[in-house]
Amino acid sequence: MESAHKEDDSSSSSNPFAALVDCLRAKWLTGKTRPMEYRRTQLEALGRFLEEKKSEILQALNADLRKPAFEGELADISLVMNEVNTALNNLEYWMADEHVNKNLATTFDSAFIRKDPYGVVLIISPFNYPFYLTLPPLVGAIAAGNCVIVKPSELSRCSAKLMAEVLPTYLDPDTFAVVTGGHEPTARLLENKFDYIFYTGNNTFGKMVMTAAAKHLTPLTLELGGKSPCYVDSCCDFQNAANRIAWTKFCNAGQTCNAPDYVICTADTRERLIPCLRQAIRCFYGCNPQESPDYGRIINDEHFRRVRALLDCGQVAIGGETDESDRYIAPTVLVNVKEGEPIMQQEILGPVLPIFTVAGLDEAIKYINSKDRPLAAYAFSCHRKVMNRVLACTSSGGFCGNDCLMHSFLVSLPHGGIGCSGFGKYHGKFSFDTFTHQRGCLIRCMGLEVLNSVRYPPYTEKKLQMLKFGTDVRRWNPCTLL
Repeated sequence: MESAHKEDDSSSSSNPFAALVDCLRAKWLTGKTRPMEYRRTQLEALGRFLEEKKSEILQALNADLRKPAFEGELADISLVMNEVNTALNNLEYWMADEHVNKNLATTFDSAFIRKDPYGVVLIISPFNYPFYLTLPPLVGAIAAGNCVIVKPSELSRCSAKLMAEVLPTYLDPDTFAVVTGGHEPTARLLENKFDYIFYTGNNTFGKMVMTAAAKHLTPLTLELGGKSPCYVDSCCDFQNAANRIAWTKFCNAGQTCNAPDYVICTADTRERLIPCLRQAIRCFYGCNPQESPDYGRIINDEHFRRVRALLDCGQVAIGGETDESDRYIAPTVLVNVKEGEPIMQQEILGPVLPIFTVAGLDEAIKYINSKDRPLAAYAFSCHRKVMNRVLACTSSGGFCGNDCLMHSFLVSLPHGGIGCSGFGKYHGKFSFDTFTHQRGCLIRCMGLEVLNSVRYPPYTEKKLQMLKFGTDVRRWNPCTLL
């Protein structure tokens, strides 16, 4: 295919991905991705991929992360299918022009928001949920009418290989491509001009993505991580809280970006919570979690060593066993951790849960607010006023009370970070909106020039007052309570 776009940068001729990006842009300029039926066809094909390749997807997840089929089917298949079905159910409504209110001066005109695709978009995804963190943004990009390049993580090799080899047999290769490889290919890919970039991953590489996007003034979404706090109140059902915290923290061997990164509570609450956490872990994974078919593994040796080093912080209250040959780290709870230790300074992304003690709720809120704003905040309490206090007095990408992660299961809620945990939202319609340029449009009547004459010179006070009368926005209720 002959390129319809040439990069201004002379280095583009040597960039290994320049031709691919140019071909996709040329195809996008033909308008192929814009019709609703084309978008439906691609979304339905993605749904067939999830259904027909379910076994291969689960095998790839198991090979990469020893992920249990239960967790793989729930997150990487079922939740993604929810995104596909939501888009298919609502696509016509999402795509429709949105007519807006008009002022007196534009009474006879048509004012609306047109939902335009950006063009050629890039989706870069991480290793921990290879399909769940790749395909929902892809759903939004396709639904919005874009051409897409997907770059899965090289760390989840089997999952990336499956996407690279099989997804293009379902989706239109004229408008969709998968690029594989490590850091160097990703850096070269980012040298190209995209119309939107969606990145999920760590903060360090997120800054590199943002720098690359800035070169071309490319808009982007960053889905990062951070240290999501979990406040446990002295008044709660401790076993229920422990069950929910343990499942969300230790599923996928702790490699979940919005899992609770640490529990924050009083010393008395900690002493009541630890036995319940021990009971939950034993109930979930047995006396030896390494033998449990329901417990995953760390993605690679480097991450294993990184997480294992965090066990030197504080004191081990539960777990702590490791096996490097198996990349196994037991579900672990640490106590007596200090604020300056690495476990409280970096995102853990592993099955290690530190419990940080404070004097009470006020100190917990003060500590949370002294740190970067996290991807999620959690609170457990039988008192709604405590829950509301944590919600009102902290800031985070998302919030869930008396549970963890479950807010991410709702396609009706936006998912995304704030501050250092990222910016931009997706899931459901939020994914469509992310990959859509909302184009403000006004189409005016060609006649009635007498109405326009009030804005033409020569200017007079009477013309100004008439124009202001036709364009001013007035308060509905100007009364102010003192």
